[in-house]
Amino acid sequence: MTKTTTTVHDLTSPWWGLRRDVSPCFGARLVQEGNRLHYLTDRAGITGQFSDADLRHLDQAFPVLLKQLELMLLSGELCPRHQHCVTLYAKGLVCEADSLGSHGYIYVAIYPGEPPETGGMAR
Repeated sequence: MTKTTTTVHDLTSPWWGLRRDVSPCFGARLVQEGNRLHYLTDRAGITGQFSDADLRHLDQAFPVLLKQLELMLLSGELCPRHQHCVTLYAKGLVCEADSLGSHGYIYVAIYPGEPPETGGMAR
């Protein structure tokens, strides 16, 4: 069994991902190279504290989410030149991603959550 260390983000240090008023939250700035995304550990951080189950889900879902974001770059749904936030759901996690018009980076925020209910009347 692997021991996981969780750090609480120091608000005086830079936050690399999309800013969301959610805790816990994993944020990262991914480097875009064509339709490929590269994750750099020194451009990521966590605020708050994930449960062990959510950390496992994040570890399992992250490569799948990256692949989905790369496909969105390929299709043009996610564009490096235009700000447009996309939302993905996987294993009890919400992933929001946006280039913020940065011409080379994709900013992400991943936090626990579920997709909104569909098919019913809004309350």
